[in-house]
Amino acid sequence: MRKMKIQEMKLSGAFEITPTLNVDSRGFLARTYDQDTFNNAKIDRRWVQESWSHTENKFTVRGLHVQFSPYTETKLVSIINGKMMWVIVDVRKGSDTFGEWDSVLLSSEERNSLFVERGFAHGCLSLTDNCDLLLKSDCEFIEGKGTGILWNDPIIDIDWGEMHKKPIISERDDAYPSFNDFIMNYGGI
Repeated sequence: MRKMKIQEMKLSGAFEITPTLNVDSRGFLARTYDQDTFNNAKIDRRWVQESWSHTENKFTVRGLHVQFSPYTETKLVSIINGKMMWVIVDVRKGSDTFGEWDSVLLSSEERNSLFVERGFAHGCLSLTDNCDLLLKSDCEFIEGKGTGILWNDPIIDIDWGEMHKKPIISERDDAYPSFNDFIMNYGGI
């Protein structure tokens, strides 16, 4: 079985992973994780938690979420159903790309995943109804040990694409502080 393609993204520490499909008359098999392949790419982790996220409606925004040290998380985000734009923002203190963002389109047709090291804020936009994701983490999520950055902060200036209306977003996420306030309060992680 051929394994998968691992492509480094614009920001150091982020990789798009696309599995190789093995197709026959019954359907397909796609390996979504392979320890040897991840070790060879120097991105293997011990996963301690996996969560299933379901987003009901198209044009729903989640994030930008940040966990504080020592609760920062390396994540492996895999799409099961739908299309989701996943955004990362570098918030690592001292990073050459601090404050820069990148994104990947996760789709159930591509069956791709995103691997992201610790030190990034995460957000996403559903591009279809009924998006399902599996999120692996190398650190247990602890409620109250993080913060966020406003999803449409003008300094970060994420290109969320063509949204013809205000997205569906939780009150909490829509009230997150600006990137400048995040820097003043925390300086990064």
